[in-house]
Amino acid sequence: MSDPRHPAARKERLSKIMAARGLCSRREADQYIERGWVLVDGKPVTALGTRIHPEQEIRLAPQARRRQGRRITVLLNKPVGYVSGQPEPGHRSARELIRPRNRRGGGPPLPPGLLRGLAPAGRLDIDSQGLLVLTSDGRVARRLVGPGSGVEKEYLVRVAGPVDEARLARLRHGLALDGRPLRPARVTELQPGLLQFILTEGRKRQIRRMCELVGLRVTALKRVRIGGVRLGGLGEGRWRLLRPDERF
Repeated sequence: MSDPRHPAARKERLSKIMAARGLCSRREADQYIERGWVLVDGKPVTALGTRIHPEQEIRLAPQARRRQGRRITVLLNKPVGYVSGQPEPGHRSARELIRPRNRRGGGPPLPPGLLRGLAPAGRLDIDSQGLLVLTSDGRVARRLVGPGSGVEKEYLVRVAGPVDEARLARLRHGLALDGRPLRPARVTELQPGLLQFILTEGRKRQIRRMCELVGLRVTALKRVRIGGVRLGGLGEGRWRLLRPDERF
């Protein structure tokens, strides 16, 4: 058995370290490594599965940085009736809304092919509306849906049924779904029948199922914020690019 105190035992996969540092996703890291676009302590690495010490310097070659510069992130105000991911029978994908005529404020045409490869970074149910992020940037996807992601997501939720402090307390902490406890949530009644949920996880139909557990029925649900990025005045069915000054 190897001695964990030995330096060799502390090495980790290069792609894993790159993803943890936010340089790119693990999939992108493998692509860059294969192309010789990753430098460790100034030397190119081309072997997949290479393991290094976490303290070693990692830099991306100019080719990788140029490719990342062509990755984009889109913010969409998804209407009810659209699915977040692939089209389903009888329902259209929100991806179909990312067209020039739906872009807020117009703006200069995007280079051909720039919108290819966009994928949703997280889900928003077909009967929910609001902020949906689609990105071709693995760093953004990892930040929002990667293991251990704790990015806040804020929702405005209309409910039917009696709202009292006991129910609010249960919504905030103590519920479980599918046999696993939920992380603590911030839940506030803004006005009669209108709740604000702030979550740091995204289980399937989480808010609707939470409300059902305390005897409430969701009649409308809208996501208005992800991390530091707000839906703001983006119209329903409209989209825009993530600004350079915005951070999730």
